[in-house]
Amino acid sequence: MSVKRISVGELGTNCYIYCDEATGRCAIVDPGEMDDYLQSNIETFGCDKFDYILLTHCHFDHVGGVSAVKELTGAKIAILAPDVPGLRDMYVNLSAPFTGRGEVYPKPDIELTDGEKFTVGQTEFTVMHTPGHTVGSCCFITDGIIFSGDTLFRMSAGRTDFPGGSMTQLRGSLKRLMKLDGNYTVYPGHDAPTTLASEREYNPYC
Repeated sequence: MSVKRISVGELGTNCYIYCDEATGRCAIVDPGEMDDYLQSNIETFGCDKFDYILLTHCHFDHVGGVSAVKELTGAKIAILAPDVPGLRDMYVNLSAPFTGRGEVYPKPDIELTDGEKFTVGQTEFTVMHTPGHTVGSCCFITDGIIFSGDTLFRMSAGRTDFPGGSMTQLRGSLKRLMKLDGNYTVYPGHDAPTTLASEREYNPYC
């Protein structure tokens, strides 16, 4: 497997391209903005090899490029069901207060549920519902990897002062992540990757 991290948009959102090297099948996680660099990377992997556009939550800086990526790749948009309404609500997805121009985003092809499993090539992913940053925030988990969105950061955690946020729920979500067996590389929605072992020991929110 391989993971490529690409920073997109004014807020420096981490967009990830995941490739199952055994089959060449790919997924893209949180395309916050489509720019020339992201497009060139998608084309390098092969536009027709993308099966999914995986969204960890509905905020504009994580979903802003979803229409363009879907048009380029034909991949299926997947997001946890509770965050589906936020894609169509410019205040819940924060595009109105943050950019001054309200945006709505496409309805997903797949509404995910907690514990659901799916495959990218030969790699199996599990969906974990991790509310707190938004009502439908989720993490995508596979062998040794967690795409954590804005739930868990290096030495920090997601904000809870936006619509649908809850510190109580966020702390519960972090506890659930910390209880996963073993260590994982954590690929967050912003800033640098970390490890679950490091966050268990040093993160003040965990």
